[in-house]
Amino acid sequence: MSIAQWSTNSDWNPVLTQTEEQRDETAALEAVRARYRAERDKRLRPEGRSQYAYVNEGKFTDYGADPWLPERDEREPFHDEVDLTIVGAGFGGLIAGAFARKAGIDKIRYVDTAGDFGGTWYWNRYPGLTCDVESYIYLPMLEEIGGMPSRKFAPGEEIRQHALKIARKFDLGRDTLFKTEVSSLVWDDEQERWTVQTSRGDAFHSRYVLVSSGPFQRPKLPRIPGIHTYQGHAFHTSRWDYEYTGGDAAGGLRGLEGKRVAVVGTGATGIQVIPKVAEYAKELFVVQRTPPTVDVRGDGPTDETWWNSLEPGWQRARRDNFVEIVHGQGAEENLVGGSWTDIAPARGMRRLIESEFKADPATTFELADYEKMDELRQRVADLVEHPETARKLQPWYRQMCKRPGFSDEYLQTFNRENVTLVDTQGQGIDAFTPEGFVVDGAEYPVDVIIFATGYELNFDAANRAGVDVRGRNGVSLSDRWSDGMHTLHGWIARGFPNLLQMGLLQNAYSVNYTHILEDQAAHIMTVVAEAEGRGDVLLEPTEQAEDAWVGVIRGQDLSSGAAFEAECTPSYTNEEGQPRPKEFYTGGPVEFAAILARWLKDGGVEDVLAPKRNR
Repeated sequence: MSIAQWSTNSDWNPVLTQTEEQRDETAALEAVRARYRAERDKRLRPEGRSQYAYVNEGKFTDYGADPWLPERDEREPFHDEVDLTIVGAGFGGLIAGAFARKAGIDKIRYVDTAGDFGGTWYWNRYPGLTCDVESYIYLPMLEEIGGMPSRKFAPGEEIRQHALKIARKFDLGRDTLFKTEVSSLVWDDEQERWTVQTSRGDAFHSRYVLVSSGPFQRPKLPRIPGIHTYQGHAFHTSRWDYEYTGGDAAGGLRGLEGKRVAVVGTGATGIQVIPKVAEYAKELFVVQRTPPTVDVRGDGPTDETWWNSLEPGWQRARRDNFVEIVHGQGAEENLVGGSWTDIAPARGMRRLIESEFKADPATTFELADYEKMDELRQRVADLVEHPETARKLQPWYRQMCKRPGFSDEYLQTFNRENVTLVDTQGQGIDAFTPEGFVVDGAEYPVDVIIFATGYELNFDAANRAGVDVRGRNGVSLSDRWSDGMHTLHGWIARGFPNLLQMGLLQNAYSVNYTHILEDQAAHIMTVVAEAEGRGDVLLEPTEQAEDAWVGVIRGQDLSSGAAFEAECTPSYTNEEGQPRPKEFYTGGPVEFAAILARWLKDGGVEDVLAPKRNR
């Protein structure tokens, strides 16, 4: 279907200078926008993010517990001193520890509620789990750590083992406090150290603290009437219950044979889980609020000949090329290929380049988006045999309103006789009952409910780690940032010396998150190494340097991004339809890395080396 065929607005008044084709396209875009808005409006709820909750009462008391190491080793509290405390043992913390070790930091202590390294790859071990960005650019420090990924999209256990390899290579496991939660970080002005207190009675000092807790917090559930009354079995995908289902991450879920199963949620996790569950369940009900986009995945084993031909520096070049294309900045060649590099922003930039930048950018990108989304809707129609089911699985929103999905199995799953799509028309489940759940007045009795409903998403960086952080003069980080973040380059803040932060702060963003983390860690530890070499300084930005960077962030024109998010269907990416201003650097990861490189070259490090008060 061409975009012009969507022209239904008979009251449209054309601009005289437009060609007939342009007038058709403009009218058609208005019709598509109206359809997108109607789909968005059905899903908007006044409670926004509060329609979900971390449930930890009644039936779900142990909902967030650790299924992989349920027992906690007893130990005495620590009251010693370390050089660096890293809060969070996922990829961000691991990469930071690796670069810290290179910078000469000796005593590094990790604190994490998990039982081992890995972060999201520790918790998530559900069947079908893989990375959705190719493993060659997703796996951090791959050239240095070594090992050839088995596939273009490596399975979850392989990724977890890569995390453990980083820990072993840099000897990061010798002083860890796992199954432990940091409760407070308090700066001691006299000792010029951080006092770290934990849930297990630890109270130790640390010269530096690095927080890498990530934006995704505890597993969440929909806040739906009757959820505590359900009498069947239930668990979250991030705490998969193999004792109930049998099998492992590769499949073999024979515990589901003869069972009526519901999977609630059709996001990135649901796309991977649902085909595996469908192989074994007697009946599978897929509960959908908003259909995902599902493009070609194109997975396959790694070509060993190609792998052995790679020259040093290949991962950096491949990563940079990927983000330039995916973020709509364009590139002379496409090193990665695949569906990610054909998403709507990439197509829009290609069209703009072909026009020699004479076309209107906003219209060009929107037309490219329509073209891409119409192809994805047609893919549903081509792969799903039942026309009504196919219609309900077709996504009606702009592609980047949600994280793009990729699968060569998900849509075909709905051709199985044992699989039923329960489309909630954007409303979600009405209620739970002791036997199952209700949608549009119909009850669906089930034996087990698997929640693929994601995590608490915390864009509030001051409270992201769930830690009370207090800097100079006892000022809390949440108070200091009550009117928005104040940092230099997103990793350090005035009033909080030697407190280092990683994640989605006032820095760049990428769909390949480990790219951002590795860049951040390398930069932070370069500056730490300089401070260690001086020996008599703390890391704290000057007021002028911090204000200048905050000015850059706040001075960006975010109007187009805000308007885009406001038009999107609700999801975690726009805080369930109630978006707040983001404080990312909008120029992209490659441009941001260049800014940091210039800053270092021009002696910017002097702006963060503060003399110790108590020498």
